[in-house]
Amino acid sequence: MTETSDTRSAGGETREAPRSLLQRLMRYIPLVAPVLLWAVPCWVLLYTGQRWPLPVTLIGTALSVLGLVGMPIAMVRGHGRRQQDRAAIVGDTLLGCVWVLFTWSVLLGVLLRLALAVGGVGDGQDRARIVTWAVLGVAAVLLSWGYAEARRVPRVRRLDVELPRLGAGLDGTRVVLITDTHYGPLDRARWSARVCETVNTLEADLVCHTGDIADGTAERRRAQATPLGTVRATRARVYVTGNHEYYSEAQGWVDLMGELGWEPLRNRHLLLERGGDTLVVAGVDDVTAESSGLAGHRAHLAGALQGAGPDHPVLLLAHQPKFIDRAAAHGIDLQLSGHTHGGQIWPFHHLVRLDQPTVAGLSSHGARTLLYTSRGTGFWGPPFRIFAPSEITLLVLRTPRRSG
Repeated sequence: MTETSDTRSAGGETREAPRSLLQRLMRYIPLVAPVLLWAVPCWVLLYTGQRWPLPVTLIGTALSVLGLVGMPIAMVRGHGRRQQDRAAIVGDTLLGCVWVLFTWSVLLGVLLRLALAVGGVGDGQDRARIVTWAVLGVAAVLLSWGYAEARRVPRVRRLDVELPRLGAGLDGTRVVLITDTHYGPLDRARWSARVCETVNTLEADLVCHTGDIADGTAERRRAQATPLGTVRATRARVYVTGNHEYYSEAQGWVDLMGELGWEPLRNRHLLLERGGDTLVVAGVDDVTAESSGLAGHRAHLAGALQGAGPDHPVLLLAHQPKFIDRAAAHGIDLQLSGHTHGGQIWPFHHLVRLDQPTVAGLSSHGARTLLYTSRGTGFWGPPFRIFAPSEITLLVLRTPRRSG
């Protein structure tokens, strides 16, 4: 690996377009969402014809009100200035549970009730009670399974990626991507070590971490992040910041990753050379960096590519998939991103699509630019993954196949 570029450049980046009406309306979701999340399941499970005994109705309603009041308080105490890990665990777990209850209260509250009515099953009270038990049963199964999915070591997802400009000398280059580890209130130091052990079995030439290492400062989450220092790569280990670093003293994470032997690509690039061919490996700060107020932190693609040969293929690390518009405009060959978690808890991916061009997988943009979006290696907040499995990604770079 050869370092060739500077962090700064005289040129600026194109400013983002003004926020759409939908984006402005989404600012009010934190105020309305908790009420809907708790009120809808309460109504569907208790007040749609079940005629439960009065103590059951009162207890169920009281639990809903307690959740509605307690969840935001726990979230603020856990993720606000106080950073109380126990409160964060309670708030995050309640958020995951109520999201699943809300989703299946809506789906089964409509579809199952309709099916039972068409099938002539029981009277109104029987159908209402069947829906209640079905929602509770489905939620319990999904939350148990989702918790196990979130806490396990991710499976390895292997993918061959053909890059038209990749030289033959670099054919077969093995790139491992981990991202969104989100070390946080739940201590996952042992999980972190096992993830790194799995990465080391993949014999990578290049290992990439595309940000959101943790929720909390580097000093606070050091023990969970330290196993990253054991990751092996034949050429380099590279890292870019995610938006969560900018909630938790981003420079501290940049410094710690450097201390652990990773190369922070803050708007600069390295060269991977093999067999007479060259691959530019570039990275940019997260798109939220400039608004963080940290001096020198911003997403600056022109600076990252300064000094790179225009004929060399470029592998770009950018935390958020929506950076792909800038990448395609600059003719980047492959962008690696995370951020979306694949939605993490179904069907949240539909909301993710409002903000990001892709949720997971390989996609094509512009004339030659490919984007790979990882579902993430860890999880944020609620300790559940439902229909959005985590992953460690092995991307094998390939030169174009030629007939004859």
